[in-house]
Amino acid sequence: MIRVLIVDDQDLIRFGLRTLLENEDGLQYAGEAADGLAAVAKAQEIRPDVVLMDIRMPGIDGIEATRRIVAAPALAHTKIIVLTTFELDEYVFDALRHGASGFLLKDTKPDELISAIKLVAGGGALLSPSVTRRVISEFASGPSRAVKPHPQLGTLTQRELEIVGLVGLGLTNDEIAERLVVSPATARTHVSRAMIKLGARDRAQLVVFAYQSGLT
Repeated sequence: MIRVLIVDDQDLIRFGLRTLLENEDGLQYAGEAADGLAAVAKAQEIRPDVVLMDIRMPGIDGIEATRRIVAAPALAHTKIIVLTTFELDEYVFDALRHGASGFLLKDTKPDELISAIKLVAGGGALLSPSVTRRVISEFASGPSRAVKPHPQLGTLTQRELEIVGLVGLGLTNDEIAERLVVSPATARTHVSRAMIKLGARDRAQLVVFAYQSGLT
């Protein structure tokens, strides 16, 4: 059973999400919060598998709440899906940087939301290649950001550096394999090793590391 915490400052949205969860096999409504501070406290109390996190809320916003939840050792298994009104919300990249496993629009269809929760709970990253490319493109064309190489970047092999760069461009494992003329299994192995070395929670965070380290 996947236990889900709902975080949003709008009563109607929380009610809708709660109703959806309560009527879906395999998912369990674990609780809710209306602001960032309450979200952190509730997450520490109930230790959910997945948090549906709004961005703009009173008190601390969803980004800071995400950072605090991800940083808590007791919540290492908790995954966070950011809910946003706009696909390229200015805060999306920062949310991913602070450990969110992906993001969804608030008008996402119910069946897609359910699938996303299950994907993230199983260790997947809710960041499709097409969305990755749009996010990176948006921030690459915005105000310049200083390159801050990951402190463990030097532990990667040349091939792993190359592959992390391709992950940052939004390529799937199959596309990486085709580009480098290797098997998909080999591409997956390199991606997995890079994630372990860099301490990435999932593929979404690997994309962020690639961008921040100047590999894309």
